Amino acid sequence: MKYILLLVMVFSSQTFAKDYISEGQKFTIEKLYEGKDVIWGFDFLDPKAANEMIFSERDGKLKYLDLKTLKSFDVAGAPKVFIESQGGLLDVYIDHKKEDVYLTYSDPDPKGATTSLFKGKLSADKKTLTGARLFQAQAFSTGGEHFGSRIVIDKDGFIFMSVGERNKREHAQDLITHQGKVLRLTKEGKAPADNPFVKTKDALPEIWSLGHRNPQGLIIDPDGNLIEAEFGPRGGDEVNLIKKGLNYGWPVITYGKEYWGPSIGTTERTGMVQPVFHWVPSINPSGIMIYTGTVFPKFSRNLFLATLNHGHLHRVVMDKNMKMIKEEKLLDDLGERFRQVKTGPDGLIYLSTDSGKLLRLKPTK
Repeated sequence: MKYILLLVMVFSSQTFAKDYISEGQKFTIEKLYEGKDVIWGFDFLDPKAANEMIFSERDGKLKYLDLKTLKSFDVAGAPKVFIESQGGLLDVYIDHKKEDVYLTYSDPDPKGATTSLFKGKLSADKKTLTGARLFQAQAFSTGGEHFGSRIVIDKDGFIFMSVGERNKREHAQDLITHQGKVLRLTKEGKAPADNPFVKTKDALPEIWSLGHRNPQGLIIDPDGNLIEAEFGPRGGDEVNLIKKGLNYGWPVITYGKEYWGPSIGTTERTGMVQPVFHWVPSINPSGIMIYTGTVFPKFSRNLFLATLNHGHLHRVVMDKNMKMIKEEKLLDDLGERFRQVKTGPDGLIYLSTDSGKLLRLKPTK
């Protein structure tokens, strides 16, 4: 019996044989879960302990994972989603102050699918989510591309939600639609009175910033700054410092090109904001984080991007003014497309992949 128990403990998670090293820090990778679908978003149930998480699979399933036993099960009650191309169940965010669970998803509608926000509460046994759609973006299209979408809540309780331009690039500059925008909402899904376009004729009042392509990264950094990452076309992936009412240019300004070669617009225009960082060729950034733990001290305040193109974990070292000092590609030998990255409550680094894996980076001696 002792030997059986030992085997269960050893193989309850799979540790990759290879050790990695960055900035003199050695670490290995643990596989926590493996399914068959894109794990788009995840979050931890307890902000002080990495014991439990819920995560989304793009085909519409919401799941629970016990990080101690690695047992998982489906959570009932997720919204019905539009599943086509990039569409499905997207981001997961937990407001620990209110114990509310927020989901973004591709919402089927007679006018065409759009990006919507769901708000609910988990049952005590974690097996059921009870809630309803809180907000539906005016970003309807019959296609399956460029839904965005991430969510984050600031210290004042306002919700920020990114919405892709749904492959209708001209709408990213149009204030009568939510396509290609970062939105700011109250906990009731309404537009706050101090949003920048509330008094602009015909503008949608939820808009906080405009001129975005397909924003799949959105965080608030330790200093309270709202930081976004978005896909360019062929090149021109961006990280932006998002501020109230500003225009980030797509498709008028971009460092990307058409997939068949020609340039798109120009790279600069008065009144449009330059990215903090951009990449040519593309790295395809999805989820982003700034490392805030203490387990990897040399990574402190580094920006990490989960990337899809030549998939790797992209690390950016910045100074206090967000100027890039250096960058590094990690885990590019795994052949994975990384979709999301977060610092866990335990200070470890957690990742999800398009192949259906949840991974954890853990230091080794």
